[in-house]
Amino acid sequence: MLRSLFTGISGLRAHQQMLDVTSNNIANVNTTGYKSSSTVFEDTLSQTIAGAGAPAAQGGTNPMQVGLGVQLAATETNFAQGSSQYTGRTSDLMINGDGFFQVKNQGQLNYTRAGSFQLDAIGHLVAPDGSILQSAAGGDLDLSALNSGTYVSWNISSGGVVNGVDSAGATTALGTLATATFANPGGLAKVGDSQYQATANSGAAQVGAASTGGRGSLTPGYLEMSNVDLAGELTNLIISERGFQANSRVITTSDEVLQTLVNLK
Repeated sequence: MLRSLFTGISGLRAHQQMLDVTSNNIANVNTTGYKSSSTVFEDTLSQTIAGAGAPAAQGGTNPMQVGLGVQLAATETNFAQGSSQYTGRTSDLMINGDGFFQVKNQGQLNYTRAGSFQLDAIGHLVAPDGSILQSAAGGDLDLSALNSGTYVSWNISSGGVVNGVDSAGATTALGTLATATFANPGGLAKVGDSQYQATANSGAAQVGAASTGGRGSLTPGYLEMSNVDLAGELTNLIISERGFQANSRVITTSDEVLQTLVNLK
């Protein structure tokens, strides 16, 4: 069979994967804290028809090789800061700079940039899926005192300190929220619900209070929006579509060549 036939098939597969990544970015254009992904292609092995020749009595010759197609090399996550959206809710938080909120999901520690939290009935700050925001001291962020009637209001500082304010205006620190950084954020694995898990290549989470150790500060009352560049993604949509069409044309042309060979008899 013609090499070009299988080369075209590899091109179809790679551009389909690019289309999958691009469509997911577009679908999440309004997802809080979402970080866009991009595809990286690389060529596959090449078939060597003739090796290189060293210069001697005659000049040297270069190797003669025919490529065998393309494959997906990586999907890279863009952790650039998304724009801010004002909500006015005390429990909504945006991280300015590097860092992730640490949450517990079904006993598993996960990490997220989506800062839409709310108090549950027993005083935990929880994400929409019920994941519990963790404290810088370790363990679940216990704010049951806010439900006791002792405090008339509460707020969160840029350093993640949760303060209760009583009727006299006195402020009491009730706890500090945990934020985390990683040596290689690109090594984190997406696990759904806008959350990530640490992997062998992300490095261990460096957990502490916000505004310390390179961890970003917090802005209460705001959420970080998706960092998807819609204009760029729509352009990628066209690029992946045209790449797919061009490779399908390679397969059609290869089939026509094969048909010509069959008709020689």
